[in-house]
Amino acid sequence: MNIRSSSLFATLKCLIKKPLANNRIRALQVRVIDENGKQLGVVPLQEALQLARERNLDLIQVTEKVEPAVCKLGDYGKYLYQEEKKEKQVKKPRGGELKGIRLTFNISQHDLETKANQTAKFLQKGNRVRIELPLRGRERALGDFAKEKVNKFLEILQNLVPFKAEGELKREPRGLTMIITKM
Repeated sequence: MNIRSSSLFATLKCLIKKPLANNRIRALQVRVIDENGKQLGVVPLQEALQLARERNLDLIQVTEKVEPAVCKLGDYGKYLYQEEKKEKQVKKPRGGELKGIRLTFNISQHDLETKANQTAKFLQKGNRVRIELPLRGRERALGDFAKEKVNKFLEILQNLVPFKAEGELKREPRGLTMIITKM
């Protein structure tokens, strides 16, 4: 599939999703809702289109699943924007997002405290936090020292905010990792 055909596909997909408006509406009778949310009743499509033109608005088909189809008077562009905004809101995970904090092998005490403060902010917002300490080269042989660094970090963090570990501190090929959440 080349670039042109994929962009064409995306364009067609967007056209399929969009609600019908004005002359594209196929129903003979529609239930009309004005721009303020007040129901105007069931009217013939031509009468609803005339009403929309008089108010300089669009007639947007909100749903076709019911008989007669429900249409709303309003600005079509604004309606599409609001629907897109609602869709994005649904897709967004509420809290519980996985944030990452990366420590280093030779991290100083002050830097540990700074990272702990940042982690505390993440936990208070309801996010989960993955703590990583990558090990490179000779550092891999000093795994006990690296575990001490992570434990110091967790000690500092415990003084700031109570948390629980979702699992133990895992030794992976690239270093140490652990996921924590707020109690």
